[in-house]
This record gives sequence, C-alpha cells and structure tokens, in this order.
Amino acid sequence: MNSENIIGPEYVGRITFFPSTASLELRSLTLNDTGEYNVNIIQDGQILNDRTTLLIYGEQISEVTASDRVQLTDGGSNLTIINVTRFDQGPFRCRVSNPVSTGTSDPVNLSISYGPENINLILSPPQGYFAVGSDISLTCSVGSRPPAQFKWFLNGDPLSDTGSELRLMNVNMSNSGNYSCQASNNKTLSSQTSEPLAITVLDSDEQVMANQLDRRVVDK
Repeated sequence: MNSENIIGPEYVGRITFFPSTASLELRSLTLNDTGEYNVNIIQDGQILNDRTTLLIYGEQISEVTASDRVQLTDGGSNLTIINVTRFDQGPFRCRVSNPVSTGTSDPVNLSISYGPENINLILSPPQGYFAVGSDISLTCSVGSRPPAQFKWFLNGDPLSDTGSELRLMNVNMSNSGNYSCQASNNKTLSSQTSEPLAITVLDSDEQVMANQLDRRVVDK
C-alpha cells in the first residue's frame, strides 16, 4: 500500500497494511466484514493471487423503530411487522425499564419460510460439447427456506435423481439433450424451474470438428 491506495469509507481508521509481511490488519470487526478477501501480488513480472474467507460470529443489536412495515403500539409493548421478509427473522428482544431497574427478555427468532427463488443451473465443466466418456456435473442453485426439494428433467422427461446436484459419469451420446431442474418448497407450496441447459455429447470425430470450429470462432 502507498499514497495512491484507495480505502473505502467503511474501512477508514480500521485497516492497516504491513508491507514487510504483506499482512492486513482489520480492527473493530462488524458482521458486514464477513466475506471473501482477495490478494494479488506482482513478483518478477508474474501475478500471484489467493483468497481467504472471513466469518464474523455474533449479534449486532439495534433498536427497532416504527416505519411503513413496523408498527409499535401500546407504548411500544406490541411490535407488528407487516409483509415479513427473510431478513426479519431476528433475534428480537424486549427491554423494559423503570427509574430503579432495567430488564431484557430472552431472544426470540422468527421462522420465516421463503422461496424457491433465483434458481440457477450451473454446468461443470462450463462447456456445451463433451466427448464420449466425460464426467459432467450440473448443480441446481436456489434460495429457499426450508431447503428445497429437487427434480431433474431431460428433454422434459423426469429423471430419478432428487438432489441439488446431478452427476453424469462416463457419458455417451444418449446423454445429449436439454437438462432442467425444478425446486419446490413444502412450506410455501411453490416451485420454480430453471431454464433448460443444452448438453451435446460427441464421438471422437465430431469432437475434433467441434474443437476446430471453436478455434476458428476464436481466431475471428
């Protein structure tokens, strides 16, 4: 770090870089500091990079105030949340006081069901054409509470797999087609289906032709 470094306002006064050890010190941690941190080092003309994940445990306590979605009645003793979202799960505490003492209740968490939503079908390795004998993995990612239940389809026909990941081992040409996954939630009684994802399995001659076509497209 040098005089040209740009530090975000949320880190001003909380961050120190030590050039001798290439280490970073972050102080006064908050829950918002949770996340993935990346480092890039240029050495002898080469760029080295690595990453680490920081997890912050604990609770940040803030006072609930009235708003369009939050109603406080009976002198603040009753709290009503309108149109709850997943972010309203808590924990909630009630604090009461009089001139001589103060008391705080035990925490209460709300169990809020939602989803499935934002479904996404991920292919690994991320390519459309595969040689006979390849191994392929498809992962169905979705936001849901409780966890979603899954169904898989090939060209609209159901498959026997029911997990969030579909593994195709030692594929052959019969594995070609359009794959999709459906996630359902037994609490919200709703479901969501992904867009179809096309997989084509080629024999050796077709694979060579596909690779040549890909190279021509890149060269253009």
